[in-house]
Amino acid sequence: MRVSGPGRRAVLLGATAVALGGSVAGCGRGGVRGLPELVVATGPPGAVYRQIGGEIAAILDERLPDTDVRAVQTGASHANLALLASGEAHLGLAALDSILDSGDGGALMAIGRLYDAFVHLVVLVGSPVWRASDLEGLRVSVGATDSGTEFTVAQIVAETGLDFEAVRLNQSESAAALADGEIDAMFSLTGLPTPAIADLAEERAVRLIDLSDTADALADAHPDSYLPANLPATTYEDVPSTPTAAIPNLLLCREDLSYDAAYTVTDTVFTSAARLADGSPVAAQINVRTGISTGVVPLHPGAADWYRENKPT
Repeated sequence: MRVSGPGRRAVLLGATAVALGGSVAGCGRGGVRGLPELVVATGPPGAVYRQIGGEIAAILDERLPDTDVRAVQTGASHANLALLASGEAHLGLAALDSILDSGDGGALMAIGRLYDAFVHLVVLVGSPVWRASDLEGLRVSVGATDSGTEFTVAQIVAETGLDFEAVRLNQSESAAALADGEIDAMFSLTGLPTPAIADLAEERAVRLIDLSDTADALADAHPDSYLPANLPATTYEDVPSTPTAAIPNLLLCREDLSYDAAYTVTDTVFTSAARLADGSPVAAQINVRTGISTGVVPLHPGAADWYRENKPT
């Protein structure tokens, strides 16, 4: 994945990231000197990426008073990978399946695994859709362009042969369109609970479609990316436990992010899990034991050292 023709700002940010690779070695681990800017690529409105990414940026901004820490709204995984590749972002959230598909994984490293995202297929109560195959000929949101949802749905279509009219809307737009009858169903790849779906479930009666067969097909074809799982019954109002597929979500960084910056980001995120969970319940999954489980994506040396020094006893 490459971003062609970056503008002057992208070039400057890329040069800054490269410069940061060697400019702060030897700084104290309580902070990072010489780090003028830290851009965190998050996600679209109504998505967990947007929520948790914004909270991570806010905590880092407090931790790094001499650094301009900014969260940028994006389309989600694939958009974040493109921003990282171009140097327009230093940190970004992405689903593991999108990372493995990106072709630029060698230029990226992981701060850690944060939480698992779950595939949702949401319809209103009263919908004729009871299984994924019932989507044939219907209007279905597959997420925003360049989102992890869009990519994962493409994988589902490739493995199952589903045939429907795809509409590309972000989380909030999808929920609104479903409530208004403008679409028949919405896919969402997200942490639990996702704000847009939780809000929809409070306003309208909804159902989640059993995706157990889909999950098995994905896990068989791509065992490094997908795991059969269940959406817990307590996630959304009046929605029972539903079989689906889960995908690990990682916090990524550019490989040229300095050692001290990566160390400080890792320390900040993993020691702030309880605070992050206050604003985004999915952050309760963040812990040292699972943080190192980043699959084929290598940990940044600064992150790896933090885990070694803080491994559970």
